[in-house]
Amino acid sequence: QVQLVESGGGLVQAGGSLRLSCAASGSIFSLNTMGWYRQAPGKQRELVATIASVGGTTYADSVKGRFTISRAENTVYLQMASLKPEDTAVYYCRYSDYRYALWGKGTLVTVPS
Repeated sequence: QVQLVESGGGLVQAGGSLRLSCAASGSIFSLNTMGWYRQAPGKQRELVATIASVGGTTYADSVKGRFTISRAENTVYLQMASLKPEDTAVYYCRYSDYRYALWGKGTLVTVPS
């Protein structure tokens, strides 16, 4: 099994920056994809960004140019800049390989209006 540990959420003013981290450990398969999703109050969970172990990234249109996803081995980072109130959500880390997909517990990011 794979374990995910997220960190880095918090309160940040509009226009500010924040970095999220997610460390994966355990039975990690070399070919995998890690990413970040978010769920705002009353809304469905949505993709923010993903990055594959062999390279390649995807971003939601709403965060392109503001957020950057990167990874160092089995830790994935989400650098968030120019944050907006609409970025307020619980951010979830996700790991997937051919066996399964797993979610982290989530970390709250709050950007007051």
